[in-house]
Amino acid sequence: MHPTFVLVHGAFANSFSFAPLQAELGLLGHRSVAVDLPGHGFQATFTRAYQSPQDPEGLATVPGSIKGVTLADNAAHLIEILERAKQNGPVIVVAHSRGGITVTAAANARPDLIDHLVYVSAWAPVNLDVNDYYAEPEMATVDPAAFASALAGDPADLGLLRVNFRTANPDALTAFKTAFLADGTEEEFLTFLNTFQPDENLDAGSSADRAQAATWGRIPRTYIRLADDTSLPLALQDRLIREGNELTPDNPYDVRTLEGSHLKWLVDPAPAARVLGDLAPLPVSSAQA
Repeated sequence: MHPTFVLVHGAFANSFSFAPLQAELGLLGHRSVAVDLPGHGFQATFTRAYQSPQDPEGLATVPGSIKGVTLADNAAHLIEILERAKQNGPVIVVAHSRGGITVTAAANARPDLIDHLVYVSAWAPVNLDVNDYYAEPEMATVDPAAFASALAGDPADLGLLRVNFRTANPDALTAFKTAFLADGTEEEFLTFLNTFQPDENLDAGSSADRAQAATWGRIPRTYIRLADDTSLPLALQDRLIREGNELTPDNPYDVRTLEGSHLKWLVDPAPAARVLGDLAPLPVSSAQA
């Protein structure tokens, strides 16, 4: 049976960012579904204060729909989608970036719904909580302060993290491009930036949401390393792979590598589509056999 690829986005992103990849997968004969986690996509908050000319005071105070959304909410939403997808055959879940936290939580809860896990430069926490990894040597090259000039409002007051991706601040724009798409053109960078939404939830999970050997650990899994990623550095990707392998040595990651930055695989998706296609060979019909 044909598998279904279920694509799970990262922070501030949504299903829209997967459209070019889905086109490539479709042209290779593969079925895919792109997920919008709660508070993302058409559920996101885009206010008039975010439009030009911007209203900084309004942007810093207006409520956002993602306030109060938890990792458990994300996992429950994904599980509902996986239950529907599983009715049609095997399911391959593909997580990018922060989406890996949700996918890991869902795999802990319902491993029966997933036939293969794929992390693309994504968080798959094993030994530490996600926020604690930022204090580790592998993340030393990542400077969270680089985004400070684009923060809008106090996360504690808003109950969410809000970033002004439509800022004209050159330092902030340079920081964004360096972190996300240093190997892309200026036009590609600005186009992708305009698909981002300003709000993200604050729940990055706890020790209970780390990969569990008895459930997550029995699912076949692949890690696609992004060699030039500065947002989730290669050293951190390799650490996550190593920790996962140590957790379940009898079921190690199948490791693949793509050249490019954190977002390049979505801007130029043909290489990634071919790698994903290799994980899901199409069935041969009786007419072809």
